[in-house]
Amino acid sequence: MGKNNFLTDLRKIVSRVFTFLLLLFTANVSLAQNTCSDNGDGTFTNPLIPADFPDPDVIRVGDTYYMVSTTMFVFPGMTVLKSYDLVNWEYCSNALPRFDFSPCYDLDGCNRYGHGQWATSFRYHDGTFYLLFITLNEGGFLCSATQAEGPWSIRKLPKGFYDPGLFFDDNGDVYVAHGYGDLFITPLDENFAPAGRDSLVYTGTVRQGLEGTHVYKIDGYYYLYCTYGGRDGIQVALRSSNIYGPYEEKVVLRDTVPGVTFGIHQGALIQTQTGQWWTILFVDSGPLGRFPSLQPLSWVDGWPVAGIDGRGVITWKKPHVGNAYRVKQLPTSDDFGSITLGMQWGWNHNP
Repeated sequence: MGKNNFLTDLRKIVSRVFTFLLLLFTANVSLAQNTCSDNGDGTFTNPLIPADFPDPDVIRVGDTYYMVSTTMFVFPGMTVLKSYDLVNWEYCSNALPRFDFSPCYDLDGCNRYGHGQWATSFRYHDGTFYLLFITLNEGGFLCSATQAEGPWSIRKLPKGFYDPGLFFDDNGDVYVAHGYGDLFITPLDENFAPAGRDSLVYTGTVRQGLEGTHVYKIDGYYYLYCTYGGRDGIQVALRSSNIYGPYEEKVVLRDTVPGVTFGIHQGALIQTQTGQWWTILFVDSGPLGRFPSLQPLSWVDGWPVAGIDGRGVITWKKPHVGNAYRVKQLPTSDDFGSITLGMQWGWNHNP
């Protein structure tokens, strides 16, 4: 009798577990079906990727767009994505398979939770891709490759720069913009070491915490594209005819309406091959992650203005890139049909 009761209870447990797994699988399939921002009708809906891809920097090389984000202590990390239309993204490479510059990344008596690789600057110059980033504990690093798919090499730099913005000027000079609250410009030599002093070029006036700077030169002006960070972040642009200033400041986007466009900030300016301008920023969604958001961009009196009527768009027309591309989405599951894990997988610290 006791054995029969045990078997009955065991069947109930197995049945409940199976039902739970079936519901979980159904939920995951439903989630996977809703992770594509391309609506298939010439429009897209933000967020671009409903997952944690913060601090995006985006470049275009030919007809291909590349995006990098912050992965902190997760490895393989510093994930590079690629797209042909700014809407449909796919995995390209992980520039950091692991990070061997401290035993803390092996959880050897210490850790790097909340630290690690931050706010990378992505640039392409003279046939080489560059990823410049900082770790608060180990300093500054530069990864480079002749193809975005890798292989990537890494080297430690003599000096680290907070939220660096790497910039190659028309005359061959190289600079990095950096800082928090106070923004600095530093010239770099051919080895990406400081070639001069840090020059203070601007102090934030809207509030504390001006950071996340990327540098562009457009129609003779230098633009520092940066943010007053936080959940209610504000995206701004600084402009000057000289890289060392003086700089003027304008708000690019300040969306204060709670929801999927609240506090859009920190990212990149992108011009398509057809001449359109766009910006990819991110929205802090708390424990769900920081989601990338694609916003139309116009120019008014030489200043970038994002969104429409001061608000970030949710559903909008896709960028015009000269061709139509098929709908894609990043994988949200794995059939484990390969001898290596897909790039959607990451380890807590070094694998």
